[in-house]
Amino acid sequence: MSSNTSPLAPKSFPDLPPIAGIRLSTAAVGIRYRGRTDVMLAAFDAGTSVAGVFTRSKCPSAPVEWCRARIKGGSARVLVVNSGNANAFTGNSGRAACAFTAKLAAKAAGCKSDEVFLASTGVIGEPLEAGLFAGAMDKLVVAAAPDAYRAAAQAIMTTDTFPKLATARARLAGTTVTINGFAKGAGMIAPDMATMLAFLFTDAPIAAPALQGLLRAGVVDTFNAVTVDGDTSTSDTVLAFATGAARAAGAARISRAGDPRLDGFRRAFNLVLADLAEQVVRDGEGARKLVEVVVEGAVSRLSARRVALSIANSPLVKTAIGGEDANWGRVVMAVGKAGEPADRDRLSIWFNGIRVAHRGARDPAYDEAAVAAAMKKPEITLKVALGLGKGRDRVLTCDLTKEYVAINADYRS
Repeated sequence: MSSNTSPLAPKSFPDLPPIAGIRLSTAAVGIRYRGRTDVMLAAFDAGTSVAGVFTRSKCPSAPVEWCRARIKGGSARVLVVNSGNANAFTGNSGRAACAFTAKLAAKAAGCKSDEVFLASTGVIGEPLEAGLFAGAMDKLVVAAAPDAYRAAAQAIMTTDTFPKLATARARLAGTTVTINGFAKGAGMIAPDMATMLAFLFTDAPIAAPALQGLLRAGVVDTFNAVTVDGDTSTSDTVLAFATGAARAAGAARISRAGDPRLDGFRRAFNLVLADLAEQVVRDGEGARKLVEVVVEGAVSRLSARRVALSIANSPLVKTAIGGEDANWGRVVMAVGKAGEPADRDRLSIWFNGIRVAHRGARDPAYDEAAVAAAMKKPEITLKVALGLGKGRDRVLTCDLTKEYVAINADYRS
């Protein structure tokens, strides 16, 4: 965890309200870090639904495999997350560590191992010493409290410089329900179904299949529309838990993701996802600029997304923005290499609302001083118009700085 908070960090952190049926706690067991917490536990009342989306990496971590095998059960009683070690590329010892951790948690919470969900983040390729959890699991369950969200978010940080938290309320069938969430992630961010680790919690009475549908759709334009460095993690996991406690206040149980009664909840749920995803980019390793890449005029929305990601993942574009240089030539390069339909002579480019290139050439009204001033802002919107159709999409990224190299060069030392 970095001691220097990102300049793009939120000015304040929300106080996440308690949610009936959810209790959290943290502990320091010494997995990698000294003098800080490195494991968190969330305990859920019986009847809690769970949904999840995971990395599409062909080299997934052991906890990802553990969760994938149990998510179809739809029921959760415990979540255990550690930082400092990803338990990835650890072979049979990694699988054994998951089974051992789940067994400890299940015994402490009085549930089945298949109702325990796991996530790990940190160094890849080092065996996880799960025995460190043995002396802490019972204490974690006993100490769990309904107001420990910020502490839980801090316990799972690695190179993060601030905890990522979000909350929202929604009306569901005449009853107010709450959605809380926290996430971690700063590097190795180029999601392919999820981004690093994120966890959402609600008291809404939503059955697991409906919750799964909401989550799968919700990540498309949130977690799957951000990139820090173009690298997809082995550990990407987003889990959502619904206790159903609001049913006592009159909220009807929802069994289908398409139920129209979910409309307000869906909007609030997606707002929490989007808030957390943006915070991940704001904490991009070494980042000094938050960059929104907008592509319009593409032949389709999917094509616009692919072009936007080509721009957002380009080291040349990202370093130009880091140097506060509106180098549209690098943007042209990234559009051209995307493998999507494009016409050089129809291309127009804007930086923070100032058109710098138009119809395949430098804009006739280009003003270096105005553009230079705009590029000094901490938030940059880079817009590209392809002039081919109606397809539009946007992704979030950040600049690439020397600090990113320093962080990752020293990561294991």
